[in-house]
Amino acid sequence: MDDHLLDWLTTLDEDRLARVLATRPDAIAAPWPRRLDTLARRLGDDFAVMEVMRGLPLPSLEILQARLVLGDRATADGLARFLGVTPAGLLPWLDGLQDHALAWPGRDGHLRVAGAVSRWWTAPCGLGEPLGAYLDSWTMNTEGLRRMCRTLGLAAHGGRRQLAGRLAGLLGDADRLAALLADAPEGTVSLLDEFAWDGPVRGVDGNRFLAAGTPERWAADRGLLYRTQWDIAEMPREVALALRGPDYHPAFTPEPPRLGAVPVDDEATGHALRLAAPRVLDRAAALLENLDKTPLPLLKGGGVGVREVRRIVRETACTEEETRLLLEICAVARLLAFDEAAKGLIPTKRFDVWRLEDAPSRLRVLLAAWWRMERSSLRRAAGRYPTVLGDDPAGETVARVRRAVLATLATLPAGTAVASTPELLQAVRWRSPLLDGGLVADCGPAVLAEARLLALVSGDALTDLGRALAGVGAPAGDEQDESVPEVERDPGLVEASARALAGARRTALFGADLTAVVTGPPAAELSGLLDRAADRESEGTASVWRFTPASVRRALDAGHTADGLLDELRAAGGVPQALAYLVRDVARRHGEVTVSTVGCIVQGSDPVLLAEIAAHRRLSRLGLRLLAPTVLAATAPADRTLAALRDAGYAPLPVDDTGAIAVRREPSGGRLIVLPGGRVAELEEPPPVFETAPDPREHARRLVRTRGEEPQPGQTWAVIGRLATRLPTAQQSLLGFVVDRGVRALITLADGLTATVSHGELRRGVLDAWCEEAGDYLEFPLAEIASVTSG
Repeated sequence: MDDHLLDWLTTLDEDRLARVLATRPDAIAAPWPRRLDTLARRLGDDFAVMEVMRGLPLPSLEILQARLVLGDRATADGLARFLGVTPAGLLPWLDGLQDHALAWPGRDGHLRVAGAVSRWWTAPCGLGEPLGAYLDSWTMNTEGLRRMCRTLGLAAHGGRRQLAGRLAGLLGDADRLAALLADAPEGTVSLLDEFAWDGPVRGVDGNRFLAAGTPERWAADRGLLYRTQWDIAEMPREVALALRGPDYHPAFTPEPPRLGAVPVDDEATGHALRLAAPRVLDRAAALLENLDKTPLPLLKGGGVGVREVRRIVRETACTEEETRLLLEICAVARLLAFDEAAKGLIPTKRFDVWRLEDAPSRLRVLLAAWWRMERSSLRRAAGRYPTVLGDDPAGETVARVRRAVLATLATLPAGTAVASTPELLQAVRWRSPLLDGGLVADCGPAVLAEARLLALVSGDALTDLGRALAGVGAPAGDEQDESVPEVERDPGLVEASARALAGARRTALFGADLTAVVTGPPAAELSGLLDRAADRESEGTASVWRFTPASVRRALDAGHTADGLLDELRAAGGVPQALAYLVRDVARRHGEVTVSTVGCIVQGSDPVLLAEIAAHRRLSRLGLRLLAPTVLAATAPADRTLAALRDAGYAPLPVDDTGAIAVRREPSGGRLIVLPGGRVAELEEPPPVFETAPDPREHARRLVRTRGEEPQPGQTWAVIGRLATRLPTAQQSLLGFVVDRGVRALITLADGLTATVSHGELRRGVLDAWCEEAGDYLEFPLAEIASVTSG
């Protein structure tokens, strides 16, 4: 734990602490900290600090680098002088760093930084370790320091600290160092300049550090360079700063790059949004329906092949870009999954639930999946798209680039678009400088292309839906996290998605020429109905479908009846007589030939034996029926039929099958409903309602109240041993780890109540611990705890 950070936190009032907690919500994630010391540990965690730094703009990182260069004695005024700016120009950025708990003023006036910042940033401003790190190293003994002092003309008496102080005073002084270099061998100045400006670590020729008279040997003898490996040398920080000169100031760019904006027509942008949003749902449903009929095989090396992508394009009328993007989005949203029996990707149970939700909810599921997706579907490498659902080494960084691009677009005023993509990407680099520049350049245009398909961007301007998604921020989970309610339930996104789909047409104009015209963006339900019963001829501002005998037969094949189909069409508009005649005429001939589904065939040479088997009461559950004197059809699969016949005393032999029927998504308990077309599906239980944690101000108020409270150390085992008398010794030890180390365990009370607990404390004969089931800290009497098992 950083003691300086804890000391600063104790000085904050409720308002200031609430600002810190609002900026660092990771620090108050459940189980939230009880006291400031626990909060300090969370705020200073190495990985948490790195995560925060990834989201900082360039000026904040430049300030942190400059502060690391100046060291622990730096003040805000000294930092401003070093950067070449006024203290007032630095103040807003320092204030932001305090809100992130990365930098703060100490009681002595010195500017402190989180210890993890220096651990992650080993070469701030391109400078190496402080000189003291090399002089105090085990590789440099006292005699070596004396030898270096004599070489530099310094007094060689005293201990290590005195010797190191004399060396630091000379090597860190620009004027004395310049005088020293006046007598250096030719080539020394250029060698040292390379380390000072392009270092601090560079490859060298180790032999030149041994040869007398070389610039390398001369610099090493005087402590200007230190060879850490045979062919690697480093320059200390103070030496590089002295060589850069007193006029050197690190880069500080408080102003973002100019992001040119051009006005756009709000009405045109809104119209594009109202066209694109229903199409997203329409195409996603069409793609998933297609895969429900034909599983999507995967390549041996992983991912989906180009041939399969083109098949889907041909069969669903999706574009290739839409197909690539929606396949990956549906996989992240768990609407698609690999099925071993089908040997390919098929829709999951979640698809059955998703298709029955209202349109805005379905849209938010897709957008939330895209927001955390760790692949770029439309990024081109060497002129080619990547393999769909293939591995992307960039992974998480791709998702960060996506969010940074939309966040940068959101800085433009409403009603404007970015003037050029290069300007946008340059602004992204300023906002998120720790992102890989090459990846930003590659993924940036792809993010815009994907956002256009998802109704988030029109041209180069954010739509209302895109602005709402950009305001959500980074989700708590990654691509594999199935629980990301904060995106799908964000109030701003809920409102924007409802507006985006409010203009979708739910009625059509049916003509006597057997066409259906939708004058505007069709709702997903309407386009799904028309796609099942008619062939789409055109789409755009107005979409046209044409009814044919083949298209009507396709709807009947999917399970519609003539009356049911006509009722659904009438709900969408007036059905002309010609269309009604067509539907009923096709229905009259539909089913003249029937095809029966069987699980297996039972054959035998004795008709009497087969008749006996068909009439056997114990075999009735197999659904046996006589197709011919020597052929029985069973509804049960072959393995179950074989086992049942053997149990009944017969001696059947299995034969090779010519095919097998794969039954997917069989109901396993739950609520069954009828889907369009007469299919039956099982709805999963609704997701649990996520309790919202107290807001930052409530946390701040609670932490300020507990300031000064500390748990009583050293009494854990004695208290547990005296009061938890129902527990054996081993379980008492485990309960002690719950208290001293915060481990997770399952406890059972004497009345049978169980709870998963962690982060416990002992007070007044009770265990005060975080209960996962309750989502809060609860008290459990030690005397009532009957068992403790590892969680």
